[in-house]
Amino acid sequence: MQVNWKDELSVAITVCDTNGTILEMNKKSAESFPKEGGYDLIGKNLFECHSQDSVNKIHELIAEEKTNVYTIEKNGIKKLIYQAPWFDNGKLKGLVELSFEIPFDMLHFIRS
Repeated sequence: MQVNWKDELSVAITVCDTNGTILEMNKKSAESFPKEGGYDLIGKNLFECHSQDSVNKIHELIAEEKTNVYTIEKNGIKKLIYQAPWFDNGKLKGLVELSFEIPFDMLHFIRS
């Protein structure tokens, strides 16, 4: 049985290869970029729609196989952005970005 959990999740998931080509987007990701074409971005290069600083950061994440986590605020909405390398049989294949809304005031728990 195949379950299509990605398109019902309220998290934008975007997957690119090591050259910056967008390989996959879930529904939330496509809906996040309506002016840019939504699902039509699949097959396009994400370097073409990012600032040079962002392009440099993406190249660094790929070269060093690093994770990048930060928050942003846009149009009164705060989001957490999680960018991480993905691998196939131990070989780096690209980056996955998860983007999801978070409250401005979040609970924080320290567990032992």
